Amino acid sequence: MAKELIRLSDCFVQFDDDIILDHLNLYINDHEFLTLLGPSGCGKTTTLRLIGGFLKPTSGDIFFDGVRINDVPPHKRAVNTVFQKYALFPHLNVFENIAFGLRIPRTDSSGKKKVRLPEEEIRGRVLEMLEIVNLKGFEKRSISSLSGGQQQRVSIARALVNEPKVLLLDEPLGALDLRLRKDMQNELKRIQQQMGITFIYVTHDQEEALAMSDTVVVMDGGKIQQIGTPEDIYNEPKNAFVADFIGESNIIDGIMRADQVVEIFNRRFQCLDKGFQKDEAVDVVIRPEDVDIVPEDQGQLRGTVTSVTFKGMQYDIIVDFYGFKWLIQTTDFCPVGSHIGIKIDPDGFHVMKKSQYSGLFGDYSSYSEEYEEISDVDYDPEAEEDQEGGHEE
Repeated sequence: MAKELIRLSDCFVQFDDDIILDHLNLYINDHEFLTLLGPSGCGKTTTLRLIGGFLKPTSGDIFFDGVRINDVPPHKRAVNTVFQKYALFPHLNVFENIAFGLRIPRTDSSGKKKVRLPEEEIRGRVLEMLEIVNLKGFEKRSISSLSGGQQQRVSIARALVNEPKVLLLDEPLGALDLRLRKDMQNELKRIQQQMGITFIYVTHDQEEALAMSDTVVVMDGGKIQQIGTPEDIYNEPKNAFVADFIGESNIIDGIMRADQVVEIFNRRFQCLDKGFQKDEAVDVVIRPEDVDIVPEDQGQLRGTVTSVTFKGMQYDIIVDFYGFKWLIQTTDFCPVGSHIGIKIDPDGFHVMKKSQYSGLFGDYSSYSEEYEEISDVDYDPEAEEDQEGGHEE
């Protein structure tokens, strides 16, 4: 069973009249790779600063291994931080940059005497870290001779060489180009697993969050919107904000007519969702990759292609369904102006409760009488309801 290492309890942060964190509650397990994900201003970096000791909450408590640490200064916490700006010393070589923190005298167990680590121990720990971050043999290199990715590795090694229990990473890959970012995503996950310590990562990049994390915390407006594994966050978003922020989404107004029966555009379709009130208004998410293109006369819906973008592995196409536009991702080329049909399997619908975000992201609920003739030709929920006596509880 995972051991809880950090807990933020009812943390509230306010600057003047601005609420930055709104009574946030969060726990983080030992050895976990947890990512705080959200847009600028959502409170993710403030949360990181609370854990690091760079900021005190207006109210609420922070616990580390069961001990309240609100008043513990940053240098006395078993935490280290890697920032987007590496802050390496240009006049020191790679070895001395990593060894810098180890050379600072430390208070001994009695709390009265300052002691220095033996040079042999410093050398052994630095060389070990260079091997972990794949920079073995780089110890004499100057910082200016390194690539951006190599400098980031030095920054990570310098943070880890002091053996913290937790490493905080505040958008550390933001200054790297796309290829380097992808390489470093794999490296960070490997380092975290090899070191066996807790990583708390801040980013606004959904791909980074999904690729590296054990747990993703999606934030907006100083509040946590959803916590879960990358798979849960992507496949089962809790509201329209999460669905829109994590991946591409078509979000439509719908009505749950019964268990596993959702209505969009005044027509009913099978889905897998249950537990809603009969005739409850809902948000319906359909991911672009869950839409199959079929000949026009075989489609549940029919529309006209208005835009095509080649993305390498697939085409991103925009399809206009009588004024309602969807994004569809497909390997099939469909030229602009072509008429297509689409089909969606029951597991392609994800139904969410209405929230404060309903109508803000991809709300294409305009209705056209032309939809009366367009429905799932293979499924008649009304006939099934008549046969089974309906789904009312």
